[in-house]
Amino acid sequence: MGESTVRIMCPNLTCRKVLAVPAVARGKTVRCRSCGTNIRVPETKKAPKPTEQPQTNEPD
Repeated sequence: MGESTVRIMCPNLTCRKVLAVPAVARGKTVRCRSCGTNIRVPETKKAPKPTEQPQTNEPD
């Protein structure tokens, strides 16, 4: 499976099946075939923000 599918886990604690949904379903709601729970597919993977180093004013 490549970039054309998104793997998500069913949030239902009694199910927890891993679903492979098409990438075009991002931002939409899909239904788990196993238990019927509606699941919102995340929009996109967000790149982690680089941690900013606080600037300190050190005397020269």
